[in-house]
Amino acid sequence: MAAIDFNVVIPARYASTRLPGKPLRLMAGRPMLQHVCERARESRAGQVIIATDDQRIADAANDFNVTACMTSEKHTSGTERLAEVVEQMGWSDDTLVVNLQGDEPAMPAAFINQVATDLAARPQASITTLACPLGSTENEINPDIVKVVLDRAGYALYFSRAPIPWHRDDPGPAPAFGNSPPVLHHIGLYAYRARFLRQFVTLEQSPLEHFEKLEQLRALWHGMKIHVGITQQMPASGVDTEADLQRVEKLL
Repeated sequence: MAAIDFNVVIPARYASTRLPGKPLRLMAGRPMLQHVCERARESRAGQVIIATDDQRIADAANDFNVTACMTSEKHTSGTERLAEVVEQMGWSDDTLVVNLQGDEPAMPAAFINQVATDLAARPQASITTLACPLGSTENEINPDIVKVVLDRAGYALYFSRAPIPWHRDDPGPAPAFGNSPPVLHHIGLYAYRARFLRQFVTLEQSPLEHFEKLEQLRALWHGMKIHVGITQQMPASGVDTEADLQRVEKLL
């Protein structure tokens, strides 16, 4: 397979209501953000950039030799922050950009490569992302776990915090669905072209995005296509709380 040229941008904010200073909290003796950067460097990315609005994070990035872009404090999402990086770096419209969240220190490098390769192979896709089968009924009803339903070609029909698809005649655990489509757990890793990022920040927000608090619904609302690659492995979940920090630190 020919090598795919892409860059990774890691949006990282110091402010966090549940875990203040999250990107710089220590895990296995190093800042969590450094572990995230290491996952990105283990991929085939050409450049790894940290996008932040806090000088403390920029200083830390310098300590572990990663380029940091200072971005506006007014951004309301990581995607908006990535769009500013695209402009600062002067990347062409066709540049492939992977959005790796700053609280995902256990994201496999293979997944980063996968979303970039998937996007390069699908010029009709505006976004590529990942999902894996979700077999637990408890997880199906957990609003913190985002589910996705696909069409026959693997493109997203809808993302929701609700359990979808819903089997009307047998609303039991996922294994009871038999040969019907499995419930898919969305993995929050994305690849875009720089052209899309420039366009996305100009789009009107959708009501669905407000209801679900899922930014990718804005793209679907405006008729854009999101391809979803399927994996059989679920990466360790990101870090939002002190308990998450301790759990993922043990994995690292």
